[in-house]
Amino acid sequence: MFRSSNPAMNESVFDRVGRSSSASTDVMTINGSITKTAILLAIAFITAAFAWDRFYPADSAQSGFGLLIICLIASIVAAMVTIFKPTAAPIIAPIYAAFEGVLLGIISAMYASSASSVDPQTGQQSAFGPGIVINAIMLTFGVLACMLIAYRSGLIRATEKFKIGVVAATGAIALVYLASIVMGFFGASIPMIHSSGPIGIGFSLIVVIIASLNLILDFDFIERGADYGAPKYMEWYGAFGLMVTLVWLYLEILRLLSKLNRR
Repeated sequence: MFRSSNPAMNESVFDRVGRSSSASTDVMTINGSITKTAILLAIAFITAAFAWDRFYPADSAQSGFGLLIICLIASIVAAMVTIFKPTAAPIIAPIYAAFEGVLLGIISAMYASSASSVDPQTGQQSAFGPGIVINAIMLTFGVLACMLIAYRSGLIRATEKFKIGVVAATGAIALVYLASIVMGFFGASIPMIHSSGPIGIGFSLIVVIIASLNLILDFDFIERGADYGAPKYMEWYGAFGLMVTLVWLYLEILRLLSKLNRR
């Protein structure tokens, strides 16, 4: 059961979809999953660029909060539909990518606007600004490339112990975030983890590492799906699952850079 901490990448999905009964050209392949992932990323980039152009700089970033909530709800619904109905992945996964792109564009605009604001104490403007987003994007794809090389070379293997460890760590992080959200409703928060102090930066760094290791589980899922002979539409499903992890990784890197900027 401990195949992946990403709910979309749990290998029990193969028990539900079974093997392809068609010709060999109608089965899931690694190259096909890579192509579908590139398509989803391209969709997300286009919609993110639209949102960035609309809601950056600082005087308009906050006005996108309503659209942010709409896209957040829509992306969650799209993700749930894809997870529970993998056959819909070829249609729903691009829709999910589009909503996530707008969501990331607005969040990125907010972070960049905050990073480029003037310090009220010193009167100086931060030099980070939009650079925080560019750096986060570059680091995200850099981590993706490094994890892929490490996986393909066998430097990091997705053993059962490795999977259990990553799943447990990811679950712990999810519980911390959930507790933080619940406490926020009552005007409280978990001390220091959201601050720009050493503990807050250290926490974000750990989360980035755990998110990066989840990529290994996603690669393993796609490879196992291809070996299993899963249906062709599972390429979209695998690309969707990888997209979920990349979105999480990008947001955590953005948070880490924001904390470093505040120091």
